[in-house]
Amino acid sequence: MAKSLNQVTLLGRLTRDPELRQTPNGASVASFSMALNRSYKDSAGEWQEQTDFIDCVAWGPLAERLEKMVKRGQRLLVNGRLSQRSWEQDGQKRSKVEVVINDMTLIEQAGDQGDSSFGGGSDEGVQTSPSNDVVVEDISDEEIDLDSIPF
Repeated sequence: MAKSLNQVTLLGRLTRDPELRQTPNGASVASFSMALNRSYKDSAGEWQEQTDFIDCVAWGPLAERLEKMVKRGQRLLVNGRLSQRSWEQDGQKRSKVEVVINDMTLIEQAGDQGDSSFGGGSDEGVQTSPSNDVVVEDISDEEIDLDSIPF
């Protein structure tokens, strides 16, 4: 039997703060929506902007960290899979396709331009990348004495 691939990577902005809930079994689940902007040329050759809104869900410890760390308007890089669920509401069948998050990278923190990453695979703390810019000082055009290098 042939295997399938169900993998999604999205880069966008949160449209609302994540909503954290508990299932009857006690599992944490957070849901939110992302806005994804794209540009294209229409039939007249003019550039057009379009925004797609994608619903996302995260489970377990990732859902709890997500609810604490991420707010509306922040940029996120999300990795996960597509999932379709169906239910009946007011006698009418409904269905929804959403992205189930496996891990996520916070591209922009509130009031900050730093990066931090966190995934759903472990209960470890959040991994943060330093956001300090490297300053390159001007160096002269003097010749380097190779004997003065300690290695």
